[in-house]
Amino acid sequence: MWALKKLDIDCAEAANLRMTQLNEMEEFCLHAYESAAMYKERMKFVHEKKILKREFNSGDLVLLFNSRLKLFPGKLKSKWSGPFKVVSVSPYGAIELESEDGTRTFKVNGQRVKHYLSTTGKRQLIEQFALKDSPTIAPTTE
Repeated sequence: MWALKKLDIDCAEAANLRMTQLNEMEEFCLHAYESAAMYKERMKFVHEKKILKREFNSGDLVLLFNSRLKLFPGKLKSKWSGPFKVVSVSPYGAIELESEDGTRTFKVNGQRVKHYLSTTGKRQLIEQFALKDSPTIAPTTE
């Protein structure tokens, strides 16, 4: 005790200073926690805003995502196959599809399908250009 008196350190003042520092650190941690929670909430809102809710009904035409293509990727291969016809939709997201020729049905996860946007109108040729050979230049004699 005589060493502390000699150095002129007050124990009560040091304890009070330490408690103040601990309180400030706890307040800083609480503020950081609140900031992180607000950031997560904002990012969740932005993410969910971009998600489109897709509802499928019986008779809809859909495309099926080919997940096996990831194992053997091809530059020009389409990742979507189909179109398939929706036979039934279960309440938990499973969708029963029918093949194009109507011979078989199978169930898939609803996240693997997307609506098929087809053109219902007739296709017609609007304009046709005939490509001609380039003009040949006769050799000159000198």
